Amino acid sequence: MVSATSPSDNSSSARLAPRRDLELSSELSPVGDGRRVALLTLGCARNEVDSEELAARLHADGWQVTTDGEGADVVVVNTCGFVEKAKQDSIQTLLAAADTGAKVVAAGCMAERYGRELAESLPEAQAVLSFDDYPDIAARLDAVVAGEALDAHTPRDRRELLPLTPVKRRAAAVSLPGHGSPARAAVETDAHTPAHLRQVLRRRLDTGPVASLKLASGCDRRCAFCAIPAFRGAFVSRTPDELLAEAEWLAKTGVRELVLVSENSTSYGKDLGDPRALEKLLPQLAAIDGIVRVRASYLQPAETRPGLVEAIATTPGVAPYFDLSFQHSSEPVLRRMRRFGSTDRFLDLLATARELAPAAGARSNFIVGFPGETRADVEELVRFLTAARLDAIGVFDYSDEDGTEAAGLSGKVSAATVKRRYDKLSALADELCSQRAEERLGSTVEVLVDSVSDGVVEGRAAHQAPEVDGSTTLVAPDGGGVDLAALRPGDLVRATVTGTEGVDLLAVPDEMISAAPGAAR
Repeated sequence: MVSATSPSDNSSSARLAPRRDLELSSELSPVGDGRRVALLTLGCARNEVDSEELAARLHADGWQVTTDGEGADVVVVNTCGFVEKAKQDSIQTLLAAADTGAKVVAAGCMAERYGRELAESLPEAQAVLSFDDYPDIAARLDAVVAGEALDAHTPRDRRELLPLTPVKRRAAAVSLPGHGSPARAAVETDAHTPAHLRQVLRRRLDTGPVASLKLASGCDRRCAFCAIPAFRGAFVSRTPDELLAEAEWLAKTGVRELVLVSENSTSYGKDLGDPRALEKLLPQLAAIDGIVRVRASYLQPAETRPGLVEAIATTPGVAPYFDLSFQHSSEPVLRRMRRFGSTDRFLDLLATARELAPAAGARSNFIVGFPGETRADVEELVRFLTAARLDAIGVFDYSDEDGTEAAGLSGKVSAATVKRRYDKLSALADELCSQRAEERLGSTVEVLVDSVSDGVVEGRAAHQAPEVDGSTTLVAPDGGGVDLAALRPGDLVRATVTGTEGVDLLAVPDEMISAAPGAAR
């Protein structure tokens, strides 16, 4: 159920701002007197890719695109609809956008998931758009500016729009955000066209050295707690040539690290007839001129094959980093979640990765308080977390989600018990991740510089994904090494870890591995 009248008090999006501060390039600065649209993105990295596709479509039709709502004719909020707090954050951002006097449009996951219901409960939004509106986004915004009323869609299960057989899905005429292709191509292409000649439907909304690359959309899994497949649809991979073309284009815009995202990256290629497609793609992406690091994310443990583990752990230019969706480790809870695995199986998977890359990074998320969870289940999860030596741990307290199987399960855990377990596991997670960071003291890490501000140089080691896993602050060496004042975003340096602050590291840069191109030294 959607409510626009009782947003959470601790909403992180109550002000009109994108999910993170963005330094806009001059390319995005508005010029002339044309229509101006602000794109604000909430939620995950997949939404960021979708917003950049929308930006490309709008720019091609004459719209000035920015991420600053000040002075915009229209503010498009790419919403998140995953859990209750994310939905309330989206509502807060929509309301804040309306306060600017701009016309407000809701897009993204929450808009797709609730459609007409959201439109009726949030009259401040002039339109609520479906994913099906994305190919004609400019026309939709033109209509909004002209004062036309757009009927919101009635939500439907998007899995039903695609064939059951994965290999037949690419032929279906269904809108897949992040999979767009230009309506008019300057160069006719086919399966044999080199990547550098293919057009890319994407316009960057920031100038940082890291960008996400969407492998696929949708999910075929039926996890009992998750509503995403119903509004994102069935799993559809993008072809390797599409991905390589976009990756080369991103590299030319200054991107140095590619983060591969999807709802389930380990399924990549199954609908292309090649379950080993990701293993083959990783070295190709890492070989692109200008790219110094490729990072895979959203891995399902049950689908993480030995060949993929080896590819991630040993391929030069690929971060030995395992973002594994464990969710729990007690077998009874996992079965009720409609998932597979156990404490010992998960520990074996981590051990296999560390045999190949002893310093490999690993992170995961966990749900506590799932229906039927017992104290013994919680203790089993504690056993796993204590032994797993994860670099980053996300703990979420269970809550019912509309349309999920779990919402109808018996054995609900009381709210007080859920909170008590959440507090216990969160405190344990903080302690364990701090201990894991301390294990890296004295080790050598490769740090990609993300930002340089007021003399503070911040970046990330291979085990640290953007925004979620902590960071590494580079500190001045006693003598020799790398001059901090000369470092720029996009530089890749080798450094020695000298201190920790929770999950964050302090490190002294020893040598430059690869300087960002074009930066004055």
